[in-house]
Amino acid sequence: METTTVNSPQHKTRGKRNRKIKGLYNWHSIIGLITILPVISWTLSGLMHPFMAHFFKPEIANTFLIPNPIVPESLMVQPKEALESIGASEFKSIRAVNWEDQTFYQIKTRDDNWVYVNTETGEALPDADRQYSEYLARKFMDDHESPMLSAVVQEEFDNVYKYVNRLLPVWRLDVERSDRMTIYVDTASDKLGTFNTSSRKAFLWFFSTFHNWSWLEGISNLWWRTTVMILLLGIIAASSISGLVIYGFMWNRFKKPSSGNKKGLLRKYHRQIGLATALVTLTFAFSGAYQATSKYTPNVLPSMAYEPLLQTSAINTSLEELLFPSSSILNFGIVKMEGQHYYQLRISKGKGQPPTWEYFNASDGSQLKNGDEQYAIYLSGIFAEKMGQKLSEPSLNSVEEQREFNHEYGFIFKRLPVQKIEFGDSDQHAHYIETGTSRLAASIANPDRARGFTFAVLHKFFFMDWAGKTIRDLVMMVSALGVLVVSLFGFMLFLKK
Repeated sequence: METTTVNSPQHKTRGKRNRKIKGLYNWHSIIGLITILPVISWTLSGLMHPFMAHFFKPEIANTFLIPNPIVPESLMVQPKEALESIGASEFKSIRAVNWEDQTFYQIKTRDDNWVYVNTETGEALPDADRQYSEYLARKFMDDHESPMLSAVVQEEFDNVYKYVNRLLPVWRLDVERSDRMTIYVDTASDKLGTFNTSSRKAFLWFFSTFHNWSWLEGISNLWWRTTVMILLLGIIAASSISGLVIYGFMWNRFKKPSSGNKKGLLRKYHRQIGLATALVTLTFAFSGAYQATSKYTPNVLPSMAYEPLLQTSAINTSLEELLFPSSSILNFGIVKMEGQHYYQLRISKGKGQPPTWEYFNASDGSQLKNGDEQYAIYLSGIFAEKMGQKLSEPSLNSVEEQREFNHEYGFIFKRLPVQKIEFGDSDQHAHYIETGTSRLAASIANPDRARGFTFAVLHKFFFMDWAGKTIRDLVMMVSALGVLVVSLFGFMLFLKK
């Protein structure tokens, strides 16, 4: 019978293998310990996101307001007369707003002040923008009784009113109600920025602190915060891979724990749950790190607005002349393109037909054919130059109005309708232009598509959209909970050494 001596080659090989396994196990323990707090922080806050955003989402009466057509009889004062009445030889924007059964011209002066002029009397209303913000807030809430505690203009995003809300500047209004409602409204577009109840404010603080690590902002710049988060996510991925190697490929090398061995049972369940969640741990870590890399590129989108000075003297056609008996004007603006001033009219074509933007020369009233497409292309060129993108009109592939959100241009971008301009360059840039506000809603290229797709599929589980949002969110919560449990079990094993 052949026996293996202590110094036999087989014994030496087995010893080397065991030392490698032990070394790998020790590294797995060390890197797991390094990331225990980040994992708890990210998984707990990640658990709360679908929980609060879906299952206990606060509601508001109206998320948007249906515009009323301009009544021709109310335009006793024409836009040019209103501008001249306030001494505005130059201005930045003008449009009509319906407010308490009256119509006003909402004028943004060259000094960025808002002036409201009654279209019937020509009188300017003092402190009007604040009052109009309160009117809009009450419309959104369908609450005409609760006292307003405060109303202030907010010009920057913060940990409560985040960049995801897109609109700036906005009025922030605090309402005296049992839910401690705070509502953000954009008076320039009649849009709801967002609304936060007391429970949602607490959630936003928790998510911002423990998922986005906003607490690091006070001690480091964005570059360092991003780098620290990516490094930790990389360590989490390494911990998952090492655990997969140890417990997956070497499962049979571990003894089965007896029923009375609590440490052994804890190790068993740590292995089992770890193997079950290894893939989602990797996908969460990788997609989170990949998405975080976008933070290294300065976000210039909030500054991508075209707001030239407009000349009152260039308006020689009255708005009344452009009212058609076969259509209704929902609103208007005046824009400047290639040195020319144009009326930009939002026209309702009738029931079942979407409104359109039509453009008329403010000097002679002539219509500009395909005006919205031309204006979108014009704006795209301006924004491309501002962003340093080397895009030229010959590389333009298509221009198409988009009225719905999709996987590339999702709800996160807020603005609709937009003109989608696609270019044929190597990165296949696409500009989404909201011509009604002369803003760039999004600039998306292939790297952004790859990052967005990865985050949507691997981090937010959009691959389960077929099952519905409820099932998708439940699966995502169970996955995050599994990662949390396996990390806590690993930590308990370390304490029991």
